[in-house]
Amino acid sequence: MNTIARPKIQFSEQLLLHEFTHRINNEFASAIQVVSSTAARSSNDDVKTALANVLEQLHAYARVHHALQMPTQSDLVDASKYLRELCLSITCSKLVNAGIELILVDQPFRLSAERAWLMGLIISELITNSARHAFDQRGGVIRVDCLVSQESVVCRVLDNGSGSMAQPRNGGGMRIIGGLAEALGATFAFNLGEAGAEAILDLPLETVCLLQTPT
Repeated sequence: MNTIARPKIQFSEQLLLHEFTHRINNEFASAIQVVSSTAARSSNDDVKTALANVLEQLHAYARVHHALQMPTQSDLVDASKYLRELCLSITCSKLVNAGIELILVDQPFRLSAERAWLMGLIISELITNSARHAFDQRGGVIRVDCLVSQESVVCRVLDNGSGSMAQPRNGGGMRIIGGLAEALGATFAFNLGEAGAEAILDLPLETVCLLQTPT
């Protein structure tokens, strides 16, 4: 079996990334505290309701940020569970209010924490790309399929959005995805048609990392 090189981040880059993450966490906490305090001081029920909705949205974005934080350890993790939590966070923060349904079809598998994180960054960017550019005010459906074999996990992100949005959907985000896929030793393809878009990430497994399902 071929050995897949794990992506490595230099210590200085790790330190900067953790510092950046720490600052974002603090900003989320500060914003939540400000909104919460303002709601508590208000005597207007409509204001309290509006601010409660803002708080809920801030918490949802904070959960997405937490899910996409760089891991601090390199142990194997339940990658399918990680994807479910990530997709739920993205749904609550970005999709529900836009009328977009997210469907996840997956199989249980494990990856190193760092590889699962990079895969999550790619899938999050693909979902966000579809949510921003594929749909009008009527919303639509985004489907994420992660199918596992002995050699690889193939993730497909599909939407039923408009094929007329080709230019915005092939912008800077796709270049970022290409770089992340390269770091994973994965192949990436993006196809856009009149019926919507399909993105395919083919990620080789370092070892046989299938989880046993109960019988």
